[in-house]
Amino acid sequence: MSDTEKNIDKVSGVATTGHEWDGIRELDNPIPRWWVWTFYATIIWSIGYTVAYPAWPLISSATSGLLGYSSRQELTATLDRVAADQADLRAAIGEKPLEEILADETLRRFAASAGAAAFNVNCSQCHGSGAEGSAGYPNLNDDDWLWGGDIEAIYQTIAHGVRFTGDAETRFSEMPPFGDMLSAQETQQIAAYVASLTGDPSDDASATAGAPLFADNCAACHGEDGTGDQTFGAPNLADAIWFYGATEADIAAQIRKPRHGVMPGWQARLGKTTVKQLSVYVHSLGGAE
Repeated sequence: MSDTEKNIDKVSGVATTGHEWDGIRELDNPIPRWWVWTFYATIIWSIGYTVAYPAWPLISSATSGLLGYSSRQELTATLDRVAADQADLRAAIGEKPLEEILADETLRRFAASAGAAAFNVNCSQCHGSGAEGSAGYPNLNDDDWLWGGDIEAIYQTIAHGVRFTGDAETRFSEMPPFGDMLSAQETQQIAAYVASLTGDPSDDASATAGAPLFADNCAACHGEDGTGDQTFGAPNLADAIWFYGATEADIAAQIRKPRHGVMPGWQARLGKTTVKQLSVYVHSLGGAE
């Protein structure tokens, strides 16, 4: 378009390109030269980058680049360096007793951190990402422990499991099905009594009748006051913490035909050092004894 044919925008005083759409004309404002040269520079830089570094995909690989850089090799080198730095700490954890690990602040912090990672991979599927547990799986943050919450007891449970047939040292206890020994009424009365230990039973008379039945059939494991016995892995029934439900119907169902959870022993799979780290982590959650 010649200068004589150019249309000058009245508002800006800039000539238009001649392009028009719906009454709107395009101003002829060229890109600043510095921006153009910057754009050219980025093109040159990108070409150089693809030559120097891995960039262009091939059928089964990619161009390696003149510098021979590899992010995988860099990651491998970093992991090897970190593993070497941690080797002494892991060796110390493997050799030292648990009480000495807890007493050494550096070892304790490292073990708890490594144990948290191992917990997320191996334990969170049942106990939850925050170790809060769920129906049938213990909450590891509270003060209620079936087999004891000191560091040695935690280690024993993690290492050898509970009712785990693959480990001869596993913890083992089973509540018998009282549905074969007690009538439906007696079962309901014991359930009412157990409910009365932490709240109001549905029927006071049933709870009263259930007290001697509890003493005759349940106190040997759960204690006369229902507070449980860690020697047998017998739950505390007087702390309002329940595995399989807190209603009288749930309690009666467990009395009639109890459910028995199984936890695998982890030492054969993870090794003694990792099990120690898991133990320190669980102990650090705040509910340990």
